[in-house]
Amino acid sequence: MTDRVTVPTRFRTLRPWLLATFGRPVHRLALDAGSSCPNRDGTRGHGGCAYCDVEGSGTGALKSGLDLARQLELGLERLARREHGTSGVIAYLQSYSNTYVSPERLDEVLAVIEARAGDPLVALSVATRPDTLPEWALARLASLDRRLSVWVELGLETADERVLAAINRLHSVAEFEDAVARVRGAGLVCVAHAILGLPDDGRAGARRTAEVLAQSGVEGVKVHQLMVLKKTQFAARWREGALDVLDAPTYVAWLADFVERLGPEQVLHRLTGDAAGDELLAPHWSLDKNDVRAALEAELERRGTRQGEFAPPRAR
Repeated sequence: MTDRVTVPTRFRTLRPWLLATFGRPVHRLALDAGSSCPNRDGTRGHGGCAYCDVEGSGTGALKSGLDLARQLELGLERLARREHGTSGVIAYLQSYSNTYVSPERLDEVLAVIEARAGDPLVALSVATRPDTLPEWALARLASLDRRLSVWVELGLETADERVLAAINRLHSVAEFEDAVARVRGAGLVCVAHAILGLPDDGRAGARRTAEVLAQSGVEGVKVHQLMVLKKTQFAARWREGALDVLDAPTYVAWLADFVERLGPEQVLHRLTGDAAGDELLAPHWSLDKNDVRAALEAELERRGTRQGEFAPPRAR
């Protein structure tokens, strides 16, 4: 671990973009709206994505009895104390697919957020799937965007159709591309998710995924290493020795390949994943964000390249 903060010069990171956009530091506040997923209720499949834990990569706060409005109030109070009231806040609807709900439920959720629109709440980020984004949901998000910046986060994870099927993702690359086009057409910010090191995806898969993200025109990208969490389908495979994870040097090398193929204007919201220590099975190399950022900068400097160096023509 290290205490130093490396300011990258060869790729775009989120903090400078937030400062330029909102004029002050901004922090994300994770919220749980109690949403579900078509891969768990049988609409598309059962069991969820192979890497996803039972909380849908979220907090699980709603199941503990903490309703959304109370989560938001407590979170805003906590951040105000920590940041002395000087920072902005992004409300992040993180768990599962947050547009996979009825129109009435989405209205309830958005009403909670809209009631606090304004200082310090500067944006809402809504995590969902490309195949659970109906036009009525986009219209509601676009309406809120007139009062509060709205981002839509879409999981792609990999651009390989075979791998998408194997990890029980159960949507297509075409569905992702269509959803991005509709989000951007609605005037909303679009952020895409990718995972490096999925089984049978490989280094070439990491490169191809970056190219698809560049061509899609998403404004932001979240990328992280494959992590094996306890309450996932991958946990059993890992315990059996049937699932490998990337070591740190390999991840940094693949990450550099990935970043070289993004569009030069796309903002990297995340470069590495993290998880609670009691939930993470592998990998156990350092997940310190500053270390990964510094290692990526050093690797790109060694290569003499930068973000967008090998981006597909459409992204330039």
